[in-house]
Amino acid sequence: MIIVDSGATKADWKIIHGYQSQTLHTMGLSPIFHTEHFMAAEVRSAFAGQVAPEQVQQVFYYGTGCWDAGRKAIVARALRQVFTNAEIEVEHDLLGAARSVCGNDPGIACIIGTGSNSCLFDGEKIVDNVTNLGYMLGDEASGVYLGKKLIQAYFYREIPADLMMHFDNFHPGGKPAILDKVYGQEPPNVYLASFVPFFVEYKQHIYIQKLVYDAFADFIDRHVRKYDGHMRLPIHFIGSVAWLFQHIMRIVLEERAMRTGNFIQKPIDDLAAFHVSSSMMDVK
Repeated sequence: MIIVDSGATKADWKIIHGYQSQTLHTMGLSPIFHTEHFMAAEVRSAFAGQVAPEQVQQVFYYGTGCWDAGRKAIVARALRQVFTNAEIEVEHDLLGAARSVCGNDPGIACIIGTGSNSCLFDGEKIVDNVTNLGYMLGDEASGVYLGKKLIQAYFYREIPADLMMHFDNFHPGGKPAILDKVYGQEPPNVYLASFVPFFVEYKQHIYIQKLVYDAFADFIDRHVRKYDGHMRLPIHFIGSVAWLFQHIMRIVLEERAMRTGNFIQKPIDDLAAFHVSSSMMDVK
C-alpha cells in the first residue's frame, strides 16, 4: 500500500508493507502545472531501486489541483503507468487533510502551506468548501500570500528601515530580479512562497508579526467563519505555514472566541494511520 500527500512544492510518499514502512519524497505534482508524462517520469525515477512498482497493490493519492474528475484522471493515468497492477484512488488534498486531522470526527480542516484551503468535514466526507481562488486571487494566509504581501510592502516602501536592510541581504537581486521571477517564470507560486524563510528568520519583528496576523485574519474571516458550526467545532490546521506561526493563529482564533484544534506540519503519517486502520476494519 502507498499513501501520497502532494502539495504544490513537495510530495510525501508512505510505503507500507506488512508492519514496516518507509517514506519517499518527490517534488510536488499537480495536474494544473504538470503533464501526465512528466508526473509518470518523476514517480518512476523516485521509485527506482526502492520498491518494485508492479508489486504495489493499492495507491491512495491526495494531491493539490485534483478538484474534479478530469484532473484526477490525469494523475490516475500517470500513476497507472508506474504501478501497473495497483488499484488507484485519487482525491483532492483537502480530503486528505480532513482525514488526517479529523479522523472520523466532525471538524473544520484548514490547509495553510504554499497555498491554502479549508473545508467542513462531517466525519466521513466534506460537506462544504468555501472556494479557493488559487495564488492569483486567493490563497489567503499561505506562503504565496505572505510572499505577495512582503513584495508589495517592499515596492511600496512600507517595510521599516531596519527590516529593509535584512530584506536586501535576503534578496540581493533587488527589484529587477523580483519582477523577473514573478512575471518571467512559471509557475510563480513556488517563488512567492520562497519568502517564508524570511518570515521565519525575523518572526520576532513586530512588522512581520503584523503581516502574518493580518494574513491569518483574512483566512479565518473569509473562509472559516462561513461554515455552519464554526463557533463550536474544532478548527484544525495542516501545513508548514500554520505550523510555524501557530502562536499567531491561536491569537486570531481566541479573539474570535473560536475553538482551536490541532496543528500538523505534515499529514502523511496520520493519513497512513487512517488507511491502515480502515484496511484492518475491512478485513474484519
